Amino acid sequence: MKRTIELFKERGLLKVIDKEVDIDLEMAHIAYVEVKKENSKALLFTKPVSKKMGKKFDMPVLMNTFASYKATELIFGTKPDDIATTIEELLHLKPPKGFAKKIELFAKLFELRKVFPKRSDKKGECQEVVFKGGEVDLYSLPILKTWPEDGGPFITMGQVYTESLDGTKQNLGMYRLQVYDKERLGMHWQIHKDGAHFFHDYKKAGKKMPVTVAIGGDPLYIWCGQAPMPNGMFELLLYGLIKGENPKLVKSITNPIYIPSDVDIVIEGWVDPEKFEVEGPFGDHTGYYTLKEPYPVMDVTCITQKKEPVYQATVVGKPPLEDKYMGWATERVFLPLLKTTAPDLIDYRMPENGVFHNLIIAKMDIRYPGHAKQFMHAFWGVGQMSFVKHAFFVGSDAPALNSYEELSDYILDRVSVENIIISEGVCDALDHSSPSYAYGGKLGVDCTKDNVNFPKKEIIQDEKLLNKLKALDDDIVALKQYKTYTKTPIAVISVKKTKPMIEVYNAIKEVKKYTKLLVFVDEEKNDIANPYMLIWRVVNNIDAKRDIYLEEEFIGVDATNKSKIDGYKREWPGDANCDEAVIKSLQNRGIIEVDDKFLERFRIVD
Repeated sequence: MKRTIELFKERGLLKVIDKEVDIDLEMAHIAYVEVKKENSKALLFTKPVSKKMGKKFDMPVLMNTFASYKATELIFGTKPDDIATTIEELLHLKPPKGFAKKIELFAKLFELRKVFPKRSDKKGECQEVVFKGGEVDLYSLPILKTWPEDGGPFITMGQVYTESLDGTKQNLGMYRLQVYDKERLGMHWQIHKDGAHFFHDYKKAGKKMPVTVAIGGDPLYIWCGQAPMPNGMFELLLYGLIKGENPKLVKSITNPIYIPSDVDIVIEGWVDPEKFEVEGPFGDHTGYYTLKEPYPVMDVTCITQKKEPVYQATVVGKPPLEDKYMGWATERVFLPLLKTTAPDLIDYRMPENGVFHNLIIAKMDIRYPGHAKQFMHAFWGVGQMSFVKHAFFVGSDAPALNSYEELSDYILDRVSVENIIISEGVCDALDHSSPSYAYGGKLGVDCTKDNVNFPKKEIIQDEKLLNKLKALDDDIVALKQYKTYTKTPIAVISVKKTKPMIEVYNAIKEVKKYTKLLVFVDEEKNDIANPYMLIWRVVNNIDAKRDIYLEEEFIGVDATNKSKIDGYKREWPGDANCDEAVIKSLQNRGIIEVDDKFLERFRIVD
């Protein structure tokens, strides 16, 4: 961790904040604003305080570790695409021809010995200071409260190490951990994660589960913890492959879990499978609060640390955040593995304002009729790709996948009802829009064929179209059109909702000759002139089976908040917004330097 901080300083990638900053909201709000800047930097807070507890911490806090493409490459030690090339070569090893090729292959295989973690019987750097029994106090760590409505302070960049009941499998995951008191943590294991699978085995056997949480050390550990590794594979194997050196592990003091020797802080304990406690709310990476739910509890038995540790934290919420850069690295590194299931895949992107699992754009080599639709089902059946809600597939002739303006033109020229599939399946446990927990509608759009031959729409000015719409339905209050030169002009319609949007859609069908794709959003909390945040809102708020209305040349998308009006029976969560008074205080103290226009652009305050 200290080496990373020094590297960041040398490369101009670190901002040091020597003023006192509160761990309750202030620190997270500063990081949240900073990472949205074009030249965002990692932040090192040297004087963390807790006004609520009346204490100062000697332990500095590092945030926005993955604050840019440059920082991410520095952490990896190379470009993620180079790692992908290495993986692809390993996946396609062939019997060598000739002595020279045999020597070359042997050298490659010999290097793979560095992939495997090595266990030591000695104590590690992370165990220089030990607190056991009555000395255990989670409040001695500068654990942040991120959002105003959070259920309390949360560890947000913890490396959660677990092992299977029989001890044959290890797992490293990145899960949030709520602090209940000085010796108990809430374990937010989502039902689809390996940690939760291990937990169910312990519960069935009636045994307590050992868990160790590590913080800090090499930042690559935390990236490995969120990487979509195949089931049963220890994520630190990926660390060894990337770094070209064996991860060095030491045993926890009060349980059998092994952790990297160079992490800064270690929290050891046990989870009783019979103990559950309400966890949350928490402002999560969707940009919404996840609601209160019962989760397992970890009883902390020991805390160890380096003599001079650095506490590492992150903030999640509305994009862009540092998960943008972590997600970019994941895309690049795992492309070869995805190609093993979908061999005609050329490339893919998961835009950060699509909240990753909510939107994927994939480029493929089309070989036969229905190929793209076959791909959709392949994607929805592959590991963590099965959580993807909305997938757009383009042909090999499409623009570069990161050229969003040109790419969106390409897509909109190929949208028709016959090219759309609406299905259903598993969703991320954090998804709030589906009618059922972790299960809902999915949208697939085949944009590989240029087969849209309908006459172009008669485009009229926004004001004229708005007047026509208002005359047909009273809920409509504002409108803005996008991409009117394509075969699928878009009309974003702002509403004061009093009824289901299907009724509005049916009432305004006579404007069909002027537009093709209608997107309904609530007037409150949406700026229809801000397409970046509109995409974030739309992909979060729709369930394809319920909210997409298909009629040839007139497609509706209901991205409004859902309630009893819509037959929605779950609780709809609120947006994760910064506390306006805290933001103003930080501005007045000169700690953050952004204007109101910047705050509005990213919907930072309510």
